[in-house]
Amino acid sequence: MPKKTVKFADKHQGKTAKSTDKSGKVPKPALKQKQPAAVPAPTTQSNGKRSSKKRAAEILEESDSENDSDYGQITLDAGSSDEEEVETQENDLDENDSDIEEFPELSISSDEEDSEEEDDDAQEDEEEDEDDDYMAGDSLDEADLEEEEFNKQKPALEKLPEIEANYDSDSSTEETENTVGNIPADWYKDLPHIGYDVDGKKILKPATADELEKFLATMDDPDSWKTVRSDKEGKDVVLNDEEMDIIQRLQRGIIPDADYNPYEPTVEWFTSKTEEMPLSARPEPKRRFIPSKWEAKKVMKIVKAIRQGRIVPRKPKDEKPRFYNLWGDDDKPREDHVMHIVAPKMKLPEHDESYNPPEEYLPDEEEVKQWHDLDPEDRPKNYLPKKYKSLRHVPAYDRFIQERFQRCLDLYLAPRVRKNRLNVDPDSLIPKLPSPKDLQPFPTVQSLSYEGHTARIRCLSVHPSGLFIISGSDDHTIRMWEVSTGRCLFMWQFKDVIHAIAWNPNPDLWLFAASIGHGEVLLISPPKLGSGEIVMATDQYIKSGFTRPVSDEEKSRQVISWTKPSEKDEEKYGFKVRLQHSQTVKQITWHRKGDYFATVAPDARQVLIHQATKHQTQSPFSKLKGIVQKVAFHPIKPIFFVATQIYVRVYDLMQQQLVKTLQPGVKWISSIDVHPGGDNVIIGSYDKKVAWFDMDLGARPYKSLRYHEKAVREVTYHRRYPLFASASDDGSIQVFYGMVYNDLLQNPLIVPVKILKGHENKDGLGVLNIEFHPTQPWIFSSGADGSLRLWT
Repeated sequence: MPKKTVKFADKHQGKTAKSTDKSGKVPKPALKQKQPAAVPAPTTQSNGKRSSKKRAAEILEESDSENDSDYGQITLDAGSSDEEEVETQENDLDENDSDIEEFPELSISSDEEDSEEEDDDAQEDEEEDEDDDYMAGDSLDEADLEEEEFNKQKPALEKLPEIEANYDSDSSTEETENTVGNIPADWYKDLPHIGYDVDGKKILKPATADELEKFLATMDDPDSWKTVRSDKEGKDVVLNDEEMDIIQRLQRGIIPDADYNPYEPTVEWFTSKTEEMPLSARPEPKRRFIPSKWEAKKVMKIVKAIRQGRIVPRKPKDEKPRFYNLWGDDDKPREDHVMHIVAPKMKLPEHDESYNPPEEYLPDEEEVKQWHDLDPEDRPKNYLPKKYKSLRHVPAYDRFIQERFQRCLDLYLAPRVRKNRLNVDPDSLIPKLPSPKDLQPFPTVQSLSYEGHTARIRCLSVHPSGLFIISGSDDHTIRMWEVSTGRCLFMWQFKDVIHAIAWNPNPDLWLFAASIGHGEVLLISPPKLGSGEIVMATDQYIKSGFTRPVSDEEKSRQVISWTKPSEKDEEKYGFKVRLQHSQTVKQITWHRKGDYFATVAPDARQVLIHQATKHQTQSPFSKLKGIVQKVAFHPIKPIFFVATQIYVRVYDLMQQQLVKTLQPGVKWISSIDVHPGGDNVIIGSYDKKVAWFDMDLGARPYKSLRYHEKAVREVTYHRRYPLFASASDDGSIQVFYGMVYNDLLQNPLIVPVKILKGHENKDGLGVLNIEFHPTQPWIFSSGADGSLRLWT
């Protein structure tokens, strides 16, 4: 707002000084006043008063022009109401009114004090007016008298002290060039002006330089480091030393005011002594002592809204995009549902709905009876046409509410959206699988049952020639059978459970490995059954490790002990070597060449690889991630598969590094087998799944098969035919046709061909182990019911 500069005569200065003193403000020194010389009084008192007003007005005008330096400028930045009062004062001084108005005081005093001051001022006015009257018989005219009086008053005026606007932290007196008011700057973000002044004219934004000009300006300006941008005023402000000191103090975490002492002595505004008599004898209200129910309800209401999602705490604000695509059509409003269909209108009434329909529309008794006999949903119309003499006789429609309700249901429940339906034959979606008859041969019926074991048969293994089979049971025996006849050829009796058995895959060796009891592994050559040459070759093959010289360093590095059985056990049972592990060995698997074999002891978290010819054992994994369930050698490459509970890790034994980690997506892996080609792996799990992996496709299963109702115990591939099978605790064996093509672009073909059932469930266990015949499309199975069967 524009400022007004108001100067007052000495009389008004005296009054304001007195009033400010009363109202608690800094008192100003009063002006010294000389009494004017006695002048002749006019005939009437009113005449004298009028002349005194004139004199006061003229003195005010002259003092404006001449005595600016004496008084100093008193600048009052007041509101509009005060300015209006000042204007009225000036007008009143110009005109000849009844009284001289007082200058409105800037004070915070009460109304009573104001009224007292007004009375005092009125009395002073009267006294001064009387003093200013003419004395009778004075020869001076009015102009001379006024000039003489002004000259007498002139030396009495003193310079007033300047008003120091020391309001400490009050920022209400700070002047800003921006006079648009306290409005959000976002309103005018995209406009050339920042707002409007008091006259309604636009206040244009100052010109802003581009980034290059700003950079050059900062390079030339030594004060650029302490220059900040004021968005309200739209210009750069250079901070003074005091403001820089405040900022530095804030950065250091110190109180901004340098003169403030936080450790001043306490001022007891209220006495610390407890009064004996209270200020009020009213009893304390109950609400001071109990929690507010209303506040608890309000808080619970907010909590409920947060839980329901109606209030989202700390929800990020939707920021408007800074940049817009001027040439894009995305800003055009479009319908939410492009495929929306408008609700159909109700059917218009027909002739038979008239209150007076033609005779041919009225049903006869037989038609009425048929209509009543039909169910409501089967009736062609939900009403019967009736005839009335006049409209007055038509009763209220009894189905009105039901019809309205059904219409409402149709409007808001029936989805009216266009759906592009594809006319697809469901049969065409089913993959075209070949007929199982075209995929033969595969095992279909049980041919033989090998009787002899009295407890569950945990493991079995078939000789590479396919003529013999061995089985290990919980009755502490290992039996050797002739495949074609089912005759038991030899039996080994032990003192503990047989956990695992595996024939050496080399057909030139007459040898198998067996895990018995708590960590004992025996290499056994069945006596009196093999040909002399093969038995002799096997004996030399195994015993060569005992003759090899062993250094002390190798002895210290040996993980387990290789010991030679007694000659009596060797002659009678064919025991060749005994290996003693620290924990129970649950799996034994041979390398295809027959020299190396691996043992798995899950309780010891141990996987060991043994060399039969050198009697050496090594632990390839210093630390295993997870409990190892099964391991397998790659049939061609030096690759080793290690199956933990949920992953299968593939290691390269030559480079001694991890090649790949397969993720079957099952909860607990039970078994693993590798395809003879080496590019495919199947995994069985205790959560009823069989996963087929194509090693070239990735770490996820190519197919997940779930045909069993209970845990899958064993999976196996056939070495010659495109067959694989899975055995489960539900007592069934699922046989699949799994063709792997040489063409890399063609995925494997997997077809379920046969379910073999015959084993009985016992103690929740079904088929425990299966293995294909090495040359024929036959499969051997052993179960918890103590039976060993051949399916052909």
